[in-house]
Amino acid sequence: MKAGLMVAGFATLSLLMAVPAGADQSTQPAPAADAMFAQPFIDKDEWRDAPVRHRYVHGGFTGTETRFSFYFPDKAHYQGRFFQHITPVPDSENNGQLPSVGEEDKVGFALASGGYFVETNGGGRGQVGMPGTGVDPTIAAWRANAAAAAYSRVVAQQMYGGKRPYGYAYGGSGGAFRTIGSIENSVGVWDGVVPYVMGSTMAIPNMFTVRMHAMRILKDRWPQIIDAVEPGGSGDPYAGLTTRESDALREVTKMGFPTPSWFGYRTMGVHGFAALYQGMVMADPSYFTDFWTKPGYLGFDNPGDFDGARVQHKAQVIAAITAAEAARLKLNTSVVDGRKDGGVDNAFAALQGEGAQLIVAYRLSSAPPAVDFLGGDLILADGRRLALSRIVGDVVILGVADPAIAASVKAGDAVQVDNSNFLAAQTYHRHQVPGRDFPVWDQFRKSDGTSIYPQRPMILGPLFVQATSGSQLTGKFAGKMIVVENLWDREAMPWQADWYRQRIAAHLGAATDDNLRLWFTDHALHGDSSRQEDPTRTVSYLGVLQQALRDLSAWVERGVAPPASTAYRIADGQVIVPTDAAARNGIQPIAQVSANGGVKALVKSGAPVAFAASIAVPPGAGQIVAAEWDFEGDGTFPVKAALPRRAGATVTVRASHSFTRPGTYFPALRVVSQRQGDAITPFARIQNLGRVRVVVE
Repeated sequence: MKAGLMVAGFATLSLLMAVPAGADQSTQPAPAADAMFAQPFIDKDEWRDAPVRHRYVHGGFTGTETRFSFYFPDKAHYQGRFFQHITPVPDSENNGQLPSVGEEDKVGFALASGGYFVETNGGGRGQVGMPGTGVDPTIAAWRANAAAAAYSRVVAQQMYGGKRPYGYAYGGSGGAFRTIGSIENSVGVWDGVVPYVMGSTMAIPNMFTVRMHAMRILKDRWPQIIDAVEPGGSGDPYAGLTTRESDALREVTKMGFPTPSWFGYRTMGVHGFAALYQGMVMADPSYFTDFWTKPGYLGFDNPGDFDGARVQHKAQVIAAITAAEAARLKLNTSVVDGRKDGGVDNAFAALQGEGAQLIVAYRLSSAPPAVDFLGGDLILADGRRLALSRIVGDVVILGVADPAIAASVKAGDAVQVDNSNFLAAQTYHRHQVPGRDFPVWDQFRKSDGTSIYPQRPMILGPLFVQATSGSQLTGKFAGKMIVVENLWDREAMPWQADWYRQRIAAHLGAATDDNLRLWFTDHALHGDSSRQEDPTRTVSYLGVLQQALRDLSAWVERGVAPPASTAYRIADGQVIVPTDAAARNGIQPIAQVSANGGVKALVKSGAPVAFAASIAVPPGAGQIVAAEWDFEGDGTFPVKAALPRRAGATVTVRASHSFTRPGTYFPALRVVSQRQGDAITPFARIQNLGRVRVVVE
């Protein structure tokens, strides 16, 4: 497929009529029909009792692969709205039926919030909007979701009667692109949206490449870097680093990577880059030759930088390994290093396919040299390539690879394991310098504003985003929006939410606060899961997301303005927020914890340590409903803090604990607020952490 196909199919479609905010929804005309989705059908319609009693409706649109599921509460619990989740890539329309409990239950949340729930397959997995696939990206970007949303209103009004239901969409990561594209490309379908953990038009592939560069250079230095930025640390992550190492850390930090989030360096892998790599190679194939052969590129200027890292290993294939065989051998075939990642692995499945007999790995005649292998290629004798995700001894495991090519490889075939392209990709961002509206790239400009490094013929980020969202994130939309962004996000650097806020402000001017809120969540990563890699360091942000949806509906339907946007400033790519809840705003509580009166305590084994915490909720954001201590760092938070019967928005808690074994501990207090002060509900529980260091001798 040719790179030119990346811009094919970006049709401009004016499909839907405007519905002014605050207007009587019952008097508004229905959105104009999209001819592709003119014939909806229902193939399942039944009442179900879990998670609570609801009517389940499944169907699609004749002549398309688009399918939808609607989940309607009984009439007594319906309040005239729906919530629609938009996935990072086209996925199943039946995700709402997967086992989920507590705050992860999207259907349960929608029903508990007076609405019905809508989900689609985004037009089908064949509609993955990647440059070079040759598909019309507008289908997956927003048209399939818009058609399902519009038809859900027909079914809802047949069931409930009354006025046009209000509609709210939300999606994270690639789903944030698709959510923004949905409301920017349409009016009258959604009254408001909540994009979360969003990127910018320069996110792809640059937020991944710069992180991969740092991972390679600093692989042996992460423990001391992390210790420096932990509570009670030196505060200087550059101490003890070589010039080369300092430069790599400074580069990734100025690009926006939150330094405390490096605690996950062992498991974070390359994340979404695994699914983006092939599109990057198709779009700019000559880069991977220029990198090693032309001045201005690291591979040519300083090839010694890759000593001990570059692999060009020739071997023969001994046997292909199927998915079933890999499972028996307990091989990790996730495209993400170290652990499964649902969003990325779903993208992988969408691009490559699934099945027990799918070829996922090969055993070779000899093992490639042991290096810190982040990814590479298996080069066949005829020059074709299969992406590799990892090496385990003499077994090479495929990344996002063409299944037909994978199946064509036979025992005895000559191959070469080569990570040259992956190494070259790690500094691609240096050769993608955009305009001045992206100041994190200023580090790659000379004093006169010109680029330090040679630039590529095209900037890829906007092409990827266009293919995903059907939009260039213009900031022009009808409705209201609450953006949820996370301060410890490794994949969507937090400054990107501010970049989009500036685009909105350029369009709306003084009316920006009438239509937008931006809430930053501290101690939160990228994934929208209640399960945390290290619960003593990070929290779930699902409660923030759920409260945003509830506040959005109150804002649209009743004119109740949400709490103020988070106060922040950006310095050298880092988003910095006040430490005081009243000054920070947003909706997340803040816990300031001390051990023996400071952020670091040095004690003898067995001696009691006095802990104290001041907890506060920003103005209008609710009440403290829970606080729990984890002193030993096992992530279980076994000690519940005693709260006043009516805790209110500010609370002080105290505790004492003795450590019996020498070592360095990071006791954590996890706090929870809830808008109505409901300590029982699983929904809209806003979490945060306070942490200190205790050194036990």
